[in-house]
Amino acid sequence: MGTVIDNAAPSTRTAPAELSAALRKLYFLRFAFAAVWAGLLFTTADTLGPLSGTLLVVYPLFDAACAVVDLRSARTSDGAATRLSVNIGLSVLAGVALAVAAASGVPAVLRVWGVWAVTAGVVQLAVGVVRRRMGGQWPMIASGGISTVAGASFFLQADKDDATLTNLAGYAFLGCVFFLASALRLRSADRKS
Repeated sequence: MGTVIDNAAPSTRTAPAELSAALRKLYFLRFAFAAVWAGLLFTTADTLGPLSGTLLVVYPLFDAACAVVDLRSARTSDGAATRLSVNIGLSVLAGVALAVAAASGVPAVLRVWGVWAVTAGVVQLAVGVVRRRMGGQWPMIASGGISTVAGASFFLQADKDDATLTNLAGYAFLGCVFFLASALRLRSADRKS
């Protein structure tokens, strides 16, 4: 990875405690969203209908919106700005691609989701590594690594005759657990400082 140079003026930077508090709130929100989303997709995962199709498009778009909030909270103070910007672009593209793929069936959706999970996982891992000193980032680093592996498996599952969306619900549920763990670790790190 290249070095990210932070040229922001000191007055526009976010203090570590402020960033930690903002991330903690964002991670709790992401936990709640992913838990509800996973439950809804699990109940509709047998077929690719209007509800499951909408859920598939909404998930990466919500991810992009969260990255925008994260980017604004960080104000480039932690070196994650470039990586977050890449995440925003990838997630918006994934949302559009999933809307198109949903018309082609479950295998197309799994391929698009798989590619997005791999790329988003790499970015999440990179952001977690940049932020590791602030605490609470090891779950994000692990989540990024797991997302990368899971994405490859979704891509491979697309070629199977019994391909379903059920594993995507499990992917989101595991992600929500990691967001909760990170939020709790950030709270613990804040109390110690």
